[in-house]
Amino acid sequence: MAHLFRDLSLGHSKRETTPPPPPLTAMPTTNEAAADLPSPLGELASQLSLSELRLTAYEIFVAACRTSSGKPLTFIPNSDSPGHHHSPSSPGLQRSLTSTAASKVKKAFGLKSPSGSASKKSPGSGSGSGTGKPRRPLTVGELMRSQMGVSEAMDSRVRRALLRIAAAQVGRRIESVVVPLELLQQLKLSDFIDQQEYDAWQKRTLKVLEAGLLLHPRLPLDKSYSAAQRLRQVIQGALDRPIETGKNNESMQVLRSAVMALASRSDGSLHESCHWSDGFPLNLRLYEMLLEACFDANDETAIIEEVDELMEHIKKTWGILGMNQMFHNICFTWVLFHRFVATGQVEMDLLYMADSQLAEVAKDAKTTKDPEYSKILSSTLSSILGWAEKRLLAYHDTFDGGNIDTMQAIVSLGVAAAKILVEDISNEYRRRRKGEVDVARNRIDTYIRSSLRTAFAQLMEKADSSRRASKNQPNPLPVLAILAKDVGDLAINEKEVFSPILKQWHPFAAGVAVATLHACYGNELKQSISDSRGRFSGQ
Repeated sequence: MAHLFRDLSLGHSKRETTPPPPPLTAMPTTNEAAADLPSPLGELASQLSLSELRLTAYEIFVAACRTSSGKPLTFIPNSDSPGHHHSPSSPGLQRSLTSTAASKVKKAFGLKSPSGSASKKSPGSGSGSGTGKPRRPLTVGELMRSQMGVSEAMDSRVRRALLRIAAAQVGRRIESVVVPLELLQQLKLSDFIDQQEYDAWQKRTLKVLEAGLLLHPRLPLDKSYSAAQRLRQVIQGALDRPIETGKNNESMQVLRSAVMALASRSDGSLHESCHWSDGFPLNLRLYEMLLEACFDANDETAIIEEVDELMEHIKKTWGILGMNQMFHNICFTWVLFHRFVATGQVEMDLLYMADSQLAEVAKDAKTTKDPEYSKILSSTLSSILGWAEKRLLAYHDTFDGGNIDTMQAIVSLGVAAAKILVEDISNEYRRRRKGEVDVARNRIDTYIRSSLRTAFAQLMEKADSSRRASKNQPNPLPVLAILAKDVGDLAINEKEVFSPILKQWHPFAAGVAVATLHACYGNELKQSISDSRGRFSGQ
């Protein structure tokens, strides 16, 4: 069988030269595709729905991006760009992109921005409608509101309240403000359509305080702490009867006292901060909501052209959420990967971007010993690796010549995740010399042996079925000969389709494959000979 692997040029499949073809089989729906992929960022103990989390994230975004001048956060779409340049320090951040300028984020991932009418601009951006009427420039705030599905009415309420808060607390950093508490104080029943809408908003805001201060606090919380007990009582009471939020109202004073006592606990940092949304995993889930806004609302597999501006402003929430570049990198990796899976695994650019982002994560993993980061890192990489290995441990059932580029990308992602898990997290690896462990080679070796054994077992099942069917016939089928031919076909397919890909991580991928098939067929041959001898000796 070894001759089947000789004299074949094992070339490398390259993303740059071979565009990924469409998958040959129908992909599962979004819910089906992501059903076995729970979030590694952590589950919330609170009863906040996704829409409630999204609105909370938006409130944080607007609060973090507000300017002392009160000017809007303006983004001017490509087609509305003026001819002059704005200073990067402009309060309005009115920097524009020319029609040919590529997004820095996309450029970093090796992706090209579409030009002309094909550009994936956000809804509402552009030069105007078909009537030729020019549209006004779209601000970053309007873009984010549209992307996150927040109504104009709710956006207006939040912005008015934040302006009042800013006027009342001039000079205070936003990180020292408990935003939901101040919103409760500022927004009244008259700001809403009716009592029902106001009550729902108030309950959601109280649940946010509960999640950030009681269920997922930044600092460990003693349950006997009196402020915590008071806050629980206020929140439980508000579930039955909305609280009066007037400044001099007793319930509001009790709420403010309890919230500030909990939020003002120091974590030893130099800056004065209130800790109400920076506890894990609440902060990660809120940040995940913000990153999701970078995807086109009309094409869930595409990243919007204005991603640079949006990402720049999203990062302004780091102070409130207790985030940094390392947490951003691992969260963005997960968001890209999850979006690829949840949208049916059809947009390969998402997988390529996740793989590229994982390279940044690998650098971070070597430079930090933060236990919270290590926990999230391990959970996220384990989830990605587990998903990849479900496909790679039986890659003959998952891939073929028609979707081999998908396999290459998944192998790359899986190997990268495995290397970080083993080299930067595993204590056992640190105790051994690095030269003793080749993570990539070991993983590929495992995939080859596992998948070929599975494929061989399927051939054996087919052969056994043929053997049973022809058992009582005058001329039984030469099962071993048929099996040998099937194994030969499998070897040729391995040589031509899979070995060129796997050789990139294992120089002897073809050798491992042929050795595995030799062993499988040899074991069956030995068993057949042994059975024949038993029958002859019995006769």
